[in-house]
Amino acid sequence: MGRIVVTEFVSLDGVMEDPGGAEGFEHGGWSFEVSRGDEGDKFKLDETREADAQLLGRVTYQGFAAAWPSITDEVGFAEKMNSMPKYVVSSTLEKAEWNNSTVLRGDVAEEVGKLKEEVEGVILVAGSARLVQTLVEHDLVDELRLMVYPVVLGSGKRLFGETSGKKPLRLVDSRVVGDGVAILIYESSS
Repeated sequence: MGRIVVTEFVSLDGVMEDPGGAEGFEHGGWSFEVSRGDEGDKFKLDETREADAQLLGRVTYQGFAAAWPSITDEVGFAEKMNSMPKYVVSSTLEKAEWNNSTVLRGDVAEEVGKLKEEVEGVILVAGSARLVQTLVEHDLVDELRLMVYPVVLGSGKRLFGETSGKKPLRLVDSRVVGDGVAILIYESSS
């Protein structure tokens, strides 16, 4: 059975919008303003290598699909991003063009539940604000990995939206890397 692992760059005030600067957000690129250091880079590389598949919302998928096919690197990050199975949740995307991609339509909770049954190992979710909020609401997140950057942005899409009830989590690991980026890893307690 697959495990849904959400991984996010987030500001101290919970903003997760446009950390890389490709979406035109007024604070876009904010994650590049603070170094996560070699240890933070290794964390992201190891996390990607561990993943067996990606689950993405349409907006994040389209951003990744526009960028990753043309990227190469010496450590194999780009190769892994391009080769692993990708599942995109969308009601509007007609066809997923990026290599090894499948569009999931219909009830998100039901489709992701099926995906967890079909895919063994880690199903990594990055970005994808609305998708993450839906997964949290339906108790489908097994692990939450946050890289919390020491900045308050004041505006932007927040990682967490309102939920129908409390969502208990258990901190299983934490450390500080680079110039004060906190890595917090939580598992679902429900």
